[in-house]
Amino acid sequence: MAEAFGTVRYSLLGPLRAWRDGQELDLGWARQQAVLAVLLLEMNRPVSVSAIVDAVWGNDPPRNARSTVQTYVSRLRRVLQPGRTANARNAVLLSTDAGYQVRGDPTELDVAIFERRLAAAQDHRARGDHEAAAAEVDAALALWRGEPFGGLEGPRLEAERRRLSERHAFARELRAAIRLELGQNTAAIAELTRLIGEFPLQERLRGLLMLALYRAGRQADALAAYQDVRRLLAEELGIDPGPELRDLHERILRNERELAGPAPAMWRHPAGGPRDGAGRAHPEGHRLDRAARELALAVAQQWRAEAAARSLFRPKPVRLRWSSTGRPVAATASAVLDDDGEPGRAERVDLHGDLDGLVEAFRLLPARQLVILGEPGAGKTVLAILLTLGLLDAPEPGEPAPVLLPLSSWNPRRDHLHTWLVRKLVEEYPGLANTAAYGPDAPARLVATGRVMPVLDGLDETPPGLHAVAIDALDEAIAGGRPLVVTCRSTEYEKAVQHGGAILARAAVVEIEPVGIEDAVAYLTARRRLGEDRWDPVVAHLRAHPEGPLACALSTPLMVDLTRTAYADPTGDPAELLDAARFPGQAEIEEHLLDAFVPAAYRHHPPAPGTRPPPPPRYRPAQAGRWLTFLARHLRHGHTHDLAWWQLADAMPRRTRGLVFGLPPALLCGLTGGLAAGPVIGLVYGLSFAVAGVIAHGRGRRTGPVRVEVRFRGTAKRFLGRFAIGLTIGVALGLGWALPVLLTLMLCVVFGLATGSHVWLDAPADATRASSPPAMLRQDRVATLSFTLSTALALGLFYATAYTFSRDIRAIPVLGGVFDLELAVPAGLAAALLGRSLFGRLGSVTYGLAGAVIGGQVMTPTSTFASGLAVGGVFGLAVGLTVASSRAWGAFAVTRAWLALSGRAPLRLIRFLDDAHRRGVLRQTGAVYQFRHARLRDHLANRNAESPDPSG
Repeated sequence: MAEAFGTVRYSLLGPLRAWRDGQELDLGWARQQAVLAVLLLEMNRPVSVSAIVDAVWGNDPPRNARSTVQTYVSRLRRVLQPGRTANARNAVLLSTDAGYQVRGDPTELDVAIFERRLAAAQDHRARGDHEAAAAEVDAALALWRGEPFGGLEGPRLEAERRRLSERHAFARELRAAIRLELGQNTAAIAELTRLIGEFPLQERLRGLLMLALYRAGRQADALAAYQDVRRLLAEELGIDPGPELRDLHERILRNERELAGPAPAMWRHPAGGPRDGAGRAHPEGHRLDRAARELALAVAQQWRAEAAARSLFRPKPVRLRWSSTGRPVAATASAVLDDDGEPGRAERVDLHGDLDGLVEAFRLLPARQLVILGEPGAGKTVLAILLTLGLLDAPEPGEPAPVLLPLSSWNPRRDHLHTWLVRKLVEEYPGLANTAAYGPDAPARLVATGRVMPVLDGLDETPPGLHAVAIDALDEAIAGGRPLVVTCRSTEYEKAVQHGGAILARAAVVEIEPVGIEDAVAYLTARRRLGEDRWDPVVAHLRAHPEGPLACALSTPLMVDLTRTAYADPTGDPAELLDAARFPGQAEIEEHLLDAFVPAAYRHHPPAPGTRPPPPPRYRPAQAGRWLTFLARHLRHGHTHDLAWWQLADAMPRRTRGLVFGLPPALLCGLTGGLAAGPVIGLVYGLSFAVAGVIAHGRGRRTGPVRVEVRFRGTAKRFLGRFAIGLTIGVALGLGWALPVLLTLMLCVVFGLATGSHVWLDAPADATRASSPPAMLRQDRVATLSFTLSTALALGLFYATAYTFSRDIRAIPVLGGVFDLELAVPAGLAAALLGRSLFGRLGSVTYGLAGAVIGGQVMTPTSTFASGLAVGGVFGLAVGLTVASSRAWGAFAVTRAWLALSGRAPLRLIRFLDDAHRRGVLRQTGAVYQFRHARLRDHLANRNAESPDPSG
């Protein structure tokens, strides 16, 4: 089946094909077709060049990937719209500021037609019209001409291909079940036999086959089919068949008459794809379902801990009421509720409730799409946390796992929502990358198959200019009925809708109401002791002046929570808030509460008599306030909400950063040259390394932290491959420096071990553990030390060997014989490769030139290997320090020392941040910290605004 986009028709369910006016078009090379396929999957939405590169090449793009994409698009345009410009009125392939876009009707794609026919088949079957259901499912399967995007490669296409393949298997199973219900037992047996050949561990298929055989009068074959699957499950998975399959086996043994009628419930409605007896799919689907379950467990553990850190259940959170918004930002009730009302009827959805009814109200929405609006401090994040935990506490069958993520890092112009979501899953739950446990590309497959429900917090925290674009991109990503929850500040959301005109077409939009007086009173007094009366004046005042400044200030959960925290100490007197001279208005009260929060959070409570004092650390309120102020300003300077430890190096001015990171290795390198050949060579070594290091560290960008754990099992094959690479490097260096054969072999072993040992660092094995800043720091420290030690030992030993044993080199002398080109070239190339791995192109240029200058120096070899080892050891330290400081953990170690010396942060910074999280000042979101309240962050950043910016 093909579809029309203007005068062009496409076909995706098979090799990608296109026709214009009945004539098939030559779409060019496979990579060019892959670019077109990505654009077709994002129909009517601009796709940036970088997003196309990621979708087609993944983590291994060619050096000229951007220009290659531009060339492919230019060729495709000539094929698809000959004689028309890129922005002609009737153009098919457009160029926009945001990227490239294919224009057309996505509902006419064979993929969309397949889904519509499949849905129609299920509807007919549910109504008992099996003939119509069979016709629809046959028509749906007739659209398939082979593997989707056959022959095309790329991460996005692979994920979509896997999703479509699962849908195809589901359709085939559905057809077999319908044939069984129509009494077409022979046809059902043939279909099921083919499916079982592809998915041998799927118990649902085995049950349908047993039922079909029994109805065809083949009871013995039906019983034999059960024995086959029982034996296979025991051998492959070490489990017995599920209870449903065992029950069917017993009923066939008893020759029950009811089996001749409609299929038992388990076998009547296949749901979502091939399944085994526990509701899991064939081997890949089995592992994917396991990934989904363990992801849900990790999310639940993560946010229960966060809820406890926020004291949400001590004894309970502020009561939050919500209701359908009155702002002109929501779809009509008929669109949201999917009723049979008149199309376009402009009635308002009428939803309302509190925290207790949020989960139930959400599940009653047909599309399960919800927007939560609120003013700053209104409790949007709390609502998102409690909704996520509520969904996880009592999950419904087949419900996707809700995953709460901050939305601040999403750029809808650069990344499709699903692309960003996959990347965030890998970052927040790195165990999902364990292919042995969950199969290849588990995060991408979880998203593609709808096993993840994104709960996205803080649309307003994306750049303001992208709010309207983000809403439109969200609506497109969930247009197929995928569930979604998103929170946003009310005013920002309304402005975005008015500016861009887009809304979430099927989402209910609710707004958090101001905290009521009695709800505020209940929260403030919930933890007071029997007979305590210090809150009584405040309570009386609030009830007597419900519109007064204090009542207005306490209309948000943020201010109510700050009030309780500020006066948690029994010696504090909340009645001071009633001083009209000191606090004449709402603004003054709020500023006072924000000022009082940090001192209250860090107030020292003396231990009771006979109890042990609290363990360290103890921070003075003024000291903690100064450090938190620096961190808040650092976030403002970086235009981010995420406090990531690996980005703290950006708090140093570029020039300072270059000197701090670049000079220590340069001093060691200069010492190497001085020990080897005197002060002049030492000066050459030191200056070369200093220039390279200062430029690379000051201007280059480091890679982020690596999420790894040490694992040896299953690494033998990859180890041998990497060992062979190191072997080749050792041979090349040994020949280049004319080293003896025995020493060359020794270098081969050393370089082989240095390169091969990295395969022992693998993705974390357990998806039930969410990422955290301390965990990520530990993981990157392991990776950094491994890489640093292996590189330093290999290059240090090589320098010692070359300095001691290199003889009879055919020199190409220049500069009067003090410089040798034959030595300079391989040294420069080796240094350039190392520099590229550390800092990209800038590193390859700077360190490549430095390596050429250093390696080309002609020196007299030493007479003893001991002195060679000493000099090589110093050189290895210089290289190791360079490598370590280029990695996230190494840079953080240097940065925190610099911050501590300058008084901006404590030396044990992670411990301080973790303590701030326990005190409720910060919140932990995956691998980063954020200020628990955006208003607190802004308040700290603006405090003493006349002082210089901490970022220099």
